[in-house]
Amino acid sequence: MEVAEAKDFLERLYAESKPATPFDQRLSQVASEIDRTGSYLHTAGELRFGARLAWRNAARCIGRLYWQSLAVRDRRHLDAPADVAAECIEHLRDATRNGQIRATLTVFAPDRPGRPGPKIHNEQLIRYAGHRLSADRSGAVCGDPRMVDFTERVKGLGWRPRARHGEPRREGAFDVLPLMVSGDDVEPELFDLPGDAVLEVPLRHPEHPWFADLGLRWYAVPAISNMPLVIGGVRYPAAPFNGWYLNTEIGARNLADQDRYDLLPLIGRLLRLDVSSPRTLWRDRALVELVRAVQYSFDADGVRMADHHTESERFITHVANEERAGRPCPTDWSWIVPPMSGGLTPVFHRYYDPPDDALRPAFLPPEG
Repeated sequence: MEVAEAKDFLERLYAESKPATPFDQRLSQVASEIDRTGSYLHTAGELRFGARLAWRNAARCIGRLYWQSLAVRDRRHLDAPADVAAECIEHLRDATRNGQIRATLTVFAPDRPGRPGPKIHNEQLIRYAGHRLSADRSGAVCGDPRMVDFTERVKGLGWRPRARHGEPRREGAFDVLPLMVSGDDVEPELFDLPGDAVLEVPLRHPEHPWFADLGLRWYAVPAISNMPLVIGGVRYPAAPFNGWYLNTEIGARNLADQDRYDLLPLIGRLLRLDVSSPRTLWRDRALVELVRAVQYSFDADGVRMADHHTESERFITHVANEERAGRPCPTDWSWIVPPMSGGLTPVFHRYYDPPDDALRPAFLPPEG
């Protein structure tokens, strides 16, 4: 590790806050620790600021207005898979708060010279399984097609869907996958998520009673778990974090994309739309009703969810805040503009500072 990476981070920290230890003294401490051990230990304040700054730097996130409110759970003393899994479960409980979702991050042991930290193999702490219905890899899937390969990995380790009282049951479209966690020189282990850690919302529509009969649902907390967090040169390979859902993330992507649940043809037919040609705009009409159902259901159950119009306006507020502070606001336009009615939102009608892959602190892309 280079001292320069730590120095860059500390300069940013001291420019935006007032730690008790003078800058030169803290930098000297860090440089000495790196010289002795090859790394250094962040203080609690450094960790909290670095994690929040990584969120502020996340070019693909529309919810960055709230970056200073991120709750940081310091679990850097943990690296055993069972301990990591137990704290991931507590993370979900802490973040859920009976539907009043709180932006939360949990940090586990960092990489050290010759000793890597733990790894969470799931892309999110909660995901639904994708079950192949035949040996043909191009065949139909029950559940989430995105998760087919991961589902087969956990099945290879012995996992099967289970009912709440424990016995095996038939594979379904919304089976919650187990956590897969590994440590230093430890083979991956599986850990089921208990029901009280996974808040799910049954989906229904404000005007169409038949929608509830489809048995659709989605989970409340989108906790990303496979993106390493890097702060001042220190790499935390296991640092799951969550905000709260945007209505279009579920309704216009997870449930609507053709390589996901692909529900628009079914919704279109049940709405009695003319699905004979895309020129009838049946997909657009079905998409609106699917997103309406998601938003209505979360609102009715008191589960925090943003809508794409309000959140777009708040993102513009965030950009203005950053401009006033004299900071760039790297933004990936293709991720910020919502996947429905983009032209009706203010984020569509402007350009942004381009993403900067070298910006730190940061959540790094998932590893293979």
